[in-house]
Amino acid sequence: MTLEVRSAYTEEVLKTLKKSTLDEANAMLETAYTTFKNKKAWLQNHERVAILEKLALLVAKEADEFAMTIAQEGGKPLFDAKIEVSRAIDGIKLAGKELMHTLKGDTIPMGFNKASEDNVAFTIHEPIGVVLSISAFNHPLNLIVHQVIPAVAVGCPVIVKPAGSTPSCCVRLVELLHEAGLPKQWCQSLVCDSKVADAIVSDKRISFFSFIGSAQIGWYLRNKLANGVRYALEHGGVAPVLVDKTLDNMESVVASIVKGGFYHAGQVCISSQRIFIHEDIFEEMAEKLTVATKNLKAGDPTLIETEVGPLISSKEVDRVDSWVNEAVKDGAKLLCGGSKISNTVYAPTILSKPPLTSKVSCEEVFGPVICLYSYKDINEAIDIANSVDMPFQAAVFSNNINNIMNYFHNIDSSAVIVNNHSAFRVDWMPFAGRRSTAYGVSGIGYAMEELVCHKMAVIKWEK
Repeated sequence: MTLEVRSAYTEEVLKTLKKSTLDEANAMLETAYTTFKNKKAWLQNHERVAILEKLALLVAKEADEFAMTIAQEGGKPLFDAKIEVSRAIDGIKLAGKELMHTLKGDTIPMGFNKASEDNVAFTIHEPIGVVLSISAFNHPLNLIVHQVIPAVAVGCPVIVKPAGSTPSCCVRLVELLHEAGLPKQWCQSLVCDSKVADAIVSDKRISFFSFIGSAQIGWYLRNKLANGVRYALEHGGVAPVLVDKTLDNMESVVASIVKGGFYHAGQVCISSQRIFIHEDIFEEMAEKLTVATKNLKAGDPTLIETEVGPLISSKEVDRVDSWVNEAVKDGAKLLCGGSKISNTVYAPTILSKPPLTSKVSCEEVFGPVICLYSYKDINEAIDIANSVDMPFQAAVFSNNINNIMNYFHNIDSSAVIVNNHSAFRVDWMPFAGRRSTAYGVSGIGYAMEELVCHKMAVIKWEK
């Protein structure tokens, strides 16, 4: 069986990869399991740190190749693809720095009752075991770094399945890990179809399951896990952004919202999708957002000047187009876009005041569409924003500290970004949704903490 990897923009075949069978996937799992069980084969902390340091150098040497692969396979504009590679390198370095903090144990106080006299106790951390990671297409290098590198850092064997549309960065990163000195059995890439992944996810040899993708698939796979398996799920959101009338520089706010809404053609789980603008500045800001959006350069992602590339497939273009048409039919005003540029590229689109029941208002568009809503009272805007049960990151643009704090305390989200767009993220901060949108916390250091177990020693001694 083979996998044809196609260009997201031209749909031409870029390469063909061999897909692993279920028997081969099981063999990988057995290799990882037996490797972990042999404690004499565990790598020392300093050995893993040295491997990560060398890996960062190897990735840096191939930075241009990684960026072009990201642009070709996933359609992320080359400018943004280069930034993704830089983030990935920083993430690799960060894991080595975080290791000493993650593996730091505690002293447990004794002698506070008669039974604990003449005892000392302390904890250490041990790796949890075999990690199975299933990744998504939209950040094909940096997501792999977030799912693989924390496992390698703390000493867990990891099997990683990349998205079928963007597998090459994953495959190459694992190869570079081996070149950096990591024995192959500690990290294996699994290129396979969904049936194979579905079949092995319930295996009892897995200790931790990491998934990035749709909520429907993530929760379905969670329910297949063996008893006791820890897991982390990262799904999507419908990020709300509130703009109040106290702004000093509307142009900078417009630029930020446009970036947050159309970065990677909106194919980001924290993309700025729902923009709530105070009624006193609504018309002016809507006009400025429209002008800025019309000026975006959409098209070939391999060109450095391109700002909005293709969606991952023509099927997704058709879906986004149908959602936009539905919203317009139901009463939304189309300010710009609303049409296909090609089979794979959708014009950056702004909808004004779509009904709150439209798909674009209550579901994750995952495409180049932002929706504008007018509000008079901040509490009204917060109530509408909270009516969608997909809390992840939110944003607020304001110079009024009371409005900022009101929004921060009352908006249903795991993070509030102040005076920047909702898609802001750095890799050392915690990153997690709530309820249906996610489970567990990612971010390099936080993911490492999820992958270790406390182990305590209690020692009785004679004075």
